[in-house]
This record gives sequence, C-alpha cells and structure tokens, in this order.
Amino acid sequence: MATSNDGRRHVCIDRELLPEFKSYMNQSPRHKKKLAFIIELLMGGHRNPELYDKEEINSKCKGVTAMKLFKGQENDRIYCKEQTIAGGIFIIVAAYIHERKKTQKISQREITIIEKIAQYEYEIQKLQG
Repeated sequence: MATSNDGRRHVCIDRELLPEFKSYMNQSPRHKKKLAFIIELLMGGHRNPELYDKEEINSKCKGVTAMKLFKGQENDRIYCKEQTIAGGIFIIVAAYIHERKKTQKISQREITIIEKIAQYEYEIQKLQG
C-alpha cells in the first residue's frame, strides 16, 4: 500500500480486510484524503497521537495501534499491528476497521478487538503487479 522513500517503513493491509477496506475507502474522497495524510506522516517517521497512536491498553496488546479518522466526528478507527521484520524493516498492517467509535473511553467491544489483533503474527508478502 505504501513504502517510505528509504524502503524501511511500510503500511500494508491484511489480505482478509482488503474487500472491506476498499469499500470503506470508496465511501467518499474524504476517506482517501485523510488516510493518505496519516500514511504520509507515518512514512516520514512522524507520530501524531491525534491521528495515530498505540492502543496498548493492557499487557496483551503489544504492537497494536489505531489510525484515527475523523476524530470528534464519525470517530472511525483502523486498528493496526506493528511488526519489525528481518533487516529492521518496520511494517504497519491495517487489520480491522471500526466505524463510528461511540465513546472516548475504550469499551469492552474495542478491548476484544484490540486483544485479538495483538495475537496476529503476519507473514509479509509482496504483491505482484
């Protein structure tokens, strides 16, 4: 999906999430624009907790983060899993789309999602074409 200029940072999408992700992005140009902005920050090695932050809510949730789209509005989240692979390459994998998060606090529903994502261990493959 995206690679930094130096090739050391990547944002990918879980293959199983791909159809839902495409549908979500096609909802409006606004969705694509916001995601592109967040990814540009990440590819530059920048962190803005208002847009992307750790979701390590307990000891079971290491490496889980969230892209925060439309905070204070629809409050959508794209939950991600961070991994470092051979050669120190940093990978962010978009794993789950949670639309319309209803509260500022993390509900039991979100805790369940985050803990599940924390258990994922991705095998990174380069897509052809």
